[in-house]
Amino acid sequence: MVMNRLCIYPKDVSIITGKGLRWSQRLLRNIKFALNKSEHQYVTISEFADYMGIELHLIVAVCK
Repeated sequence: MVMNRLCIYPKDVSIITGKGLRWSQRLLRNIKFALNKSEHQYVTISEFADYMGIELHLIVAVCK
């Protein structure tokens, strides 16, 4: 059984966007704020895709 990740990390965001790690951390912090999440809560891959306007299947291919 293969389990895919549900959460996205700054390194994933950096690879997807081509931006730096600090920029990716800041973006995830902004997404958490926009979604009214606490600091300890994670951003899911689907939430990231919706926020960025990128199709989910494109992001899932990168985050494997």
